[in-house]
Amino acid sequence: MKISKKAKGAQVDSNGVVKIKTSQLPNAGKGLFALVEFKRGDIVCEYEGEIVTWAECEKRSKEGHEGYAFFMTKNRCVDAYFTPWAFGRYANDARGVGRVEGLRNNAQYEIKRRDGVQKVFIVATRTIQPGQEVFVHYGDDYWRYLDGTREIILERERQKRKENKLKKAATKNGTSHKKGHIKMQVKIATKELELV
Repeated sequence: MKISKKAKGAQVDSNGVVKIKTSQLPNAGKGLFALVEFKRGDIVCEYEGEIVTWAECEKRSKEGHEGYAFFMTKNRCVDAYFTPWAFGRYANDARGVGRVEGLRNNAQYEIKRRDGVQKVFIVATRTIQPGQEVFVHYGDDYWRYLDGTREIILERERQKRKENKLKKAATKNGTSHKKGHIKMQVKIATKELELV
């Protein structure tokens, strides 16, 4: 499904059955919403992305490009990280980190053969009304993996914040934005403070 138009700030797929807008889950970013009614067993959309190996997914993960890979086999995974036009990547897990009372998963991933090729689809597990957000369980392995890498992600964020603070301090003092210059200015400022 490709994006065809915008409707009141939301991206709508070319079939007019789902749209992307801000999720109901706190800090989840965007979410996938139904524009039509889906009954149990209906395909909501395909989970599209690049077809890559699991080794490639692991490599991308180490580079910080993670969270959108669907494992089928070690030689065939769907990675939607670099395909922001793919609607399936916006389905959130109601059982995840930012739980909201009353919201629960209403769909699941299913592998189906289409045109002689195995593809991943998001399929309704109960009726989804127009306007409701589509929630799909990512699987226990996803959350275990995320728990294991969360500290790495947090450390990256802490480092970025630290670098941004140093850049802002250097800008206020009229110094260069380059890392080495910032560190040098901080060292000089520290030494000056010690002398006073």
